Amino acid sequence: MRNASKTCTTFISLLRDLLTLKRAPVTQFSGPWRILRLIPSLAAPIKSRSSLAGSRRALFSHLPTHVKGLLITGFGVLVMTPDGLLVRLVDADEWTLLFWRGLLSGIGLTIGLALIYRGKTWALIRQIGWAGLVTGIIFGVGTCAFIMGITHTSVANTLFLVSTSPLFAAVFAWLVLREPVALRTWLAIAVTILGIGIIVSGGLDWGSMIGNLAALAAAMTLAVNFCTMRHYQNRNMVPAMGIGGFVAALIALPLAAPLSVGESDIGVLALMGLVMVPLSFGLLFVGPRYLPAPEVGLMMLLEAVLGPFWVWWALGEDPGTAAIVGGAIVLGALAMNAWLALRDERRQTRPSP
Repeated sequence: MRNASKTCTTFISLLRDLLTLKRAPVTQFSGPWRILRLIPSLAAPIKSRSSLAGSRRALFSHLPTHVKGLLITGFGVLVMTPDGLLVRLVDADEWTLLFWRGLLSGIGLTIGLALIYRGKTWALIRQIGWAGLVTGIIFGVGTCAFIMGITHTSVANTLFLVSTSPLFAAVFAWLVLREPVALRTWLAIAVTILGIGIIVSGGLDWGSMIGNLAALAAAMTLAVNFCTMRHYQNRNMVPAMGIGGFVAALIALPLAAPLSVGESDIGVLALMGLVMVPLSFGLLFVGPRYLPAPEVGLMMLLEAVLGPFWVWWALGEDPGTAAIVGGAIVLGALAMNAWLALRDERRQTRPSP
């Protein structure tokens, strides 16, 4: 028990160090092997527990901004990939599942913030302002749409359709924030619409259509939140996700039967709500602050690839030919657009000779 307590304390301390440090300047290291410059500090002898903590903090504080963003975002995406599988493993109706997922994720995130920020937790919550409150409400509605999607259609359909959120975000930013949209993005949108049509054609019955429409609604809510966080990028919007969890639970409560959950599902719900959702989304809310948007979009596609794979591997859920073909078209268009955008951004930031 003592070792488990020490491990938990060390993990929380690591997470606090990672999330609360100031951004390191991009030009602090140069070249693809810039992280190797940290090796001398890693190889230095550690004489005490305090020096260990100091070395760990020094390591994270000296990480280049880009590497820090890759670590945070990449770990967040990997933690999120079993989401569809965990939803499938819970033997409950969608409203009961949604209630427990929302309630436990809200509680889990609140506890996590209290452990990481301690006395500054309330100040962190207050600084999100009205924009954070609206973001939380939209996140809660998006959670409802995601669960409705994944319980009425295949996991592959849901994740492929949700992955289109960056393109919806580009359109919303163009309409609301007056940000220009590159020609490549309009072409990607056109190709993605084709892919969506193929995905939807694989299930034209009423239940599948509800699931597909709900997944698209979830993508739109994510897109709105992307635009909001971009507009208020100097605010830490992680607490808004906790608000979103409680909002989702309140929406589901009138139609849910919370006490009907079986004993075998309690552990899955706890893993999903208390660990996976708060940790993954918390990291994904922080990571994009250190990375270009196109690179975040590329990394987010990993969930749309691995999520259906876990469900197929564990439960044998066949997404169908239409979902595979349409999903490949959607992911290909998104990946190409993100790669071209990242290439253009690096060309613009490259110092002139």
